[in-house]
Amino acid sequence: DERMSGQLNLAGSQTALASALAVGIAGLVLLARRARGASGETLDALLRDLAAAEQKVKALRARIEICSPSRSPARMEIRIWMDGAFDMMHYGHANAFRQGRRVGTYLVVGVNDDESITRCKGPPLLCDSERLAMVSSCKFVDEVVPMVPYIMSDEYVRHVIQKYRIDFVVHGDDPCIVDGRDVYESAQKLGKYRTIPRTEGVSTTEIVGRMLLLSREHHTPSDASSRSAGHEVAEVRSGPISETLTRGSDAPLPDFVRQSKFLTTSMMLRAFSEGCAPPPEGARVVYVDGGWDMFHAGHVSFLQAAAKLGDFLLVGVHNDAVVNSHRGANFPVMNLNERVLSVLACRSTGDVVIDPPWHMTREMIAALRISVVAHGTRHDQNDDGGRDPYEVPKALGMYVEIPSEVALDVDTIVERIRENHDRFTAKVARKMVGENEYYAERYGFAETPPA
Repeated sequence: DERMSGQLNLAGSQTALASALAVGIAGLVLLARRARGASGETLDALLRDLAAAEQKVKALRARIEICSPSRSPARMEIRIWMDGAFDMMHYGHANAFRQGRRVGTYLVVGVNDDESITRCKGPPLLCDSERLAMVSSCKFVDEVVPMVPYIMSDEYVRHVIQKYRIDFVVHGDDPCIVDGRDVYESAQKLGKYRTIPRTEGVSTTEIVGRMLLLSREHHTPSDASSRSAGHEVAEVRSGPISETLTRGSDAPLPDFVRQSKFLTTSMMLRAFSEGCAPPPEGARVVYVDGGWDMFHAGHVSFLQAAAKLGDFLLVGVHNDAVVNSHRGANFPVMNLNERVLSVLACRSTGDVVIDPPWHMTREMIAALRISVVAHGTRHDQNDDGGRDPYEVPKALGMYVEIPSEVALDVDTIVERIRENHDRFTAKVARKMVGENEYYAERYGFAETPPA
């Protein structure tokens, strides 16, 4: 196991770690001395540096503790606890799980229950079972604990640490304050709290904000007649809602690109590809494709069923223009890169085909060694003049239709937001203030609103 090997390698570096810790402590002392007599912006900058240095020292102490010879081989497993609501779980949550797990070797995730979430921050968009299904499906999560209170008391934290043998409680480096109290105060007092960098450019608040821009017209997938009549789909970035609706035009259908503040790097794609490998020789490869927009429990249920049809599940993720042409003017909510990361994080996924052809071909089937092509009973309408995208696999006798057992899709999620439009609008406005303050403090400047 690569992570366990990494911990063993650390054991041979105790001297270096101890030296680094000494340097870190010396740095804290120096910063403290420099802070004396400083004022204004200089003091604020020094305090930020001091806080960052303290976190580094804590991390070094944790690594030295992990490498200690007194730790028996049986305890080389380092158990990490993370918890949250994980409402509308996205790739930012999955990346937090990935980072949290790397602090140790085994990740236990507690999922807050509907009642405690409602009491502390208002009703969640997704219910307990839908949120649990998403967290359980993430390949970076080893164990899930349901019905965890949103605010953990000192007694509950001790209970969690003892029952699940937790070494460290981990959370993002953004503040988590409820009623003026840090939710993780108890873990901090016990010296078992660690932070990880927040995944920038994505948040549940930002995603809900995207969906609040969707009008009712956006719930109707374009059909064959509208496509042939030359209906145009405007780019989401073009302006207000009225400009993002489908409108009649003789102009050709433009490329649709869903804009996002998230900056996808090859390193992030590589990190999310952990565990992906070519299918073994002779493996029964199952292929499924779709938009996978707002990756949700319905998708997870389908992928789990599809994976059981063979030995290796290959998932195609269509580009923004293809999804938009079949779903309507303001879809997909998530862009191609975001949707690819969400699918990669699912433990059922063997590998992902990015931007596959809409109509499957014999060449594609042969090149990817596909044995089975599966599709769900809940899917978007085909507006391509009646041409079946699965014509070839059906002719080859390898097409299978899987009953969709979870009645959840993007339309359902958007409708839930529409039914509570005012509440979510106010919530997004309130949360965005906090997010802007977080980035302003992190980078020393406030986000400038668009002109």
